[in-house]
Amino acid sequence: MHAVQGFYFCNETNDDLLKTFYCLLLFAFLGYCCNTSSRDKKPEEDSLQYYPATPEKIDQQEFREYYRKLSAFFDTTLLRNSNFNGGILIAKNGSVIYEKYTGKADLRKKDTLTENTSLHIASTTKTFTGVAILRLIQEGRLSLNDTITKFFSPLPYPGITVKMLLNHRSGLPNYVHFMDKTSWDKKQYATNSDVLSILIKDKPNINFQPGKRFSYCNTNYILLAMIIEKITGKPYPEYMQQKFFGPLQMKNTYVFTLKDTLTATPSFNYNGNYWNFDFLDGTYGDKNIYSTPQDLLKWDQALYTDQVLSKPLLDSAFAPYSFEKPSIHNYGLGWRLQLLPNGKKVVYHFGKWHGFNAAFARLMDEKATIIILGNRFTRSIYGTAHLCYDIFGDYLQRGVKDEEESDSLSTKKGEPATAERKKIPSQKIIKKTRN
Repeated sequence: MHAVQGFYFCNETNDDLLKTFYCLLLFAFLGYCCNTSSRDKKPEEDSLQYYPATPEKIDQQEFREYYRKLSAFFDTTLLRNSNFNGGILIAKNGSVIYEKYTGKADLRKKDTLTENTSLHIASTTKTFTGVAILRLIQEGRLSLNDTITKFFSPLPYPGITVKMLLNHRSGLPNYVHFMDKTSWDKKQYATNSDVLSILIKDKPNINFQPGKRFSYCNTNYILLAMIIEKITGKPYPEYMQQKFFGPLQMKNTYVFTLKDTLTATPSFNYNGNYWNFDFLDGTYGDKNIYSTPQDLLKWDQALYTDQVLSKPLLDSAFAPYSFEKPSIHNYGLGWRLQLLPNGKKVVYHFGKWHGFNAAFARLMDEKATIIILGNRFTRSIYGTAHLCYDIFGDYLQRGVKDEEESDSLSTKKGEPATAERKKIPSQKIIKKTRN
């Protein structure tokens, strides 16, 4: 009896051992498969979980001193200009020390322009596109040395890298100028894809050999937006919303597409006349982000952390790359720079599109932020922003001329020529919408 029981005990034990062995073998096989598949996978997109920094408190006496200076400054400059219609926000250490909104969102109506009125920031959009590209580099999904033919093989412009697009050393022709001279039907809105097709089909001449010198060019940034779309598989407007605007709580910021033509804040020329859309209003990456001063302050503050980009990549964005001509002006990776003789540095980007003017400047030594947006064309926004730097430090801005933004063609009168282009009636926009 005991012998029989012993036999069954041993038999059951052997069965258990075999089961354990097979389980271990199965787990080892599954683990090998998982490791192999993970090695074959491309780097995945990082999710941006952003925790806003708490603004540093400003001493009451310091606050009052800055407020008095800024109030007196703007009262005697920009706010004396009856043409200014927009918002001003000045901050230090993330704390707002001066904020003012004046005028109407739509000069044809009895409304009010407020802190929630989204305005076109024109070429200031490039700061977002540039950071988005650098984020993809940080995630291992892109390299600064990748050539554009890797993404757009039919393009007849070899040797141009992502870095050259970012710092405007590509030599590519500016679509804002050459699209006017092509066979493109000016009654149709051109998209980024349309510009790419014209580059491939018409082969407009390159301005110089890639990397030879600096030349500000909007074509660079519509191609960067398309590279973002190719890598992420998402439309640029959707990606920017999910990756940046949403996590940073930029609730009044969006990328304009043609479906927004009836709801977007309009712009006006210096005489107060409505500035209609034209055939280049469908492109983005170089322009077409709408935002507010308060949202741009959130953008500014996020870039003082390493949550959006690592410090080495941020430093590369704010570094100069063009030294052909001695000048205080230079360009980083999506950012304009002033490198002053006394060692001071301004990181900024201005912009103009139709009747919109935008000034966005970061004085990183003092952690001061200057933001001025308007939707009634006035160049004085730029000069006023420059002079405001000197309230915070010795920025030597008297007599400094801003470099011309090539968002739109210039006329002899100094007003962008897009006002003279063939206008597309707004009621026809929805029928021709192409995202």
